[in-house]
Amino acid sequence: MNVDGTEAAAPERQEPAPAARGPGLPNPAGGGFRDWIALRHPFPAGSLRAVLFDFDHTLSDTVLSFPEMRRKGLEALARFAPVAADCSLPLMEQMAGILASLSSVAAAEAEKAALDAVKEVEIAAARRSALFSFARPVLAALRARGTAAAVITRNCPEAVYAVFPDLDDYCACVLTREHVKHVKPHPEHIGTALERLGCAARQALTVGDHVMDIEAGKRAGTRTAAVLTGDSGLAELAAADPDITAPDAGALLRGLGMWRNP
Repeated sequence: MNVDGTEAAAPERQEPAPAARGPGLPNPAGGGFRDWIALRHPFPAGSLRAVLFDFDHTLSDTVLSFPEMRRKGLEALARFAPVAADCSLPLMEQMAGILASLSSVAAAEAEKAALDAVKEVEIAAARRSALFSFARPVLAALRARGTAAAVITRNCPEAVYAVFPDLDDYCACVLTREHVKHVKPHPEHIGTALERLGCAARQALTVGDHVMDIEAGKRAGTRTAAVLTGDSGLAELAAADPDITAPDAGALLRGLGMWRNP
């Protein structure tokens, strides 16, 4: 199925042809894997007024070690309260539960200690990270066509701007974890961005490499797109049922006709 709702011609090869669009997920074992998009739930791309991007592994080839970040954060919290090292919750959510068990004074001290430890890991990783080559061209293309762009990330602002110092020149809104009370997958993170952009949810597309990006977009009411530039695989992302799946954000915007790679 094409973006405009018409049937796409079947490719001659088993692997996906460039910018092939279909309801299923192509097999990455074949060639030509970098130039497809899989449109699971058709919608008019021309209706989009804003694109909201995750940052790490979506716009940036981040080398951040999440296990190390988690370990450092929990070590700092353990000075204030018992910590379950085998908890399945993401760090920020586990931290919230621990802080809720403390007095307000102790909670403030524990939160600062944990976030300082996490931030140290994030900033060190940012110094070793780089933007994907398509990041600035894609954002510039959106700006030129009058489509607002935003970055929504659970990372800290220091790390984001260390990788992308001129981000504000390309995005109308940048929201890190320090700008909202509830981060992704809570819908507040995306909802706040939509309010600042003056954009209705159904006219926005949330793009990310992790299931929580898709969950956040769905809970906020936006269209959703999964990209394969992070650690999540096809099956994991497909289970979250995004509207679109693509190998990266560049291929996604190219396939939607919103960016032409020179």
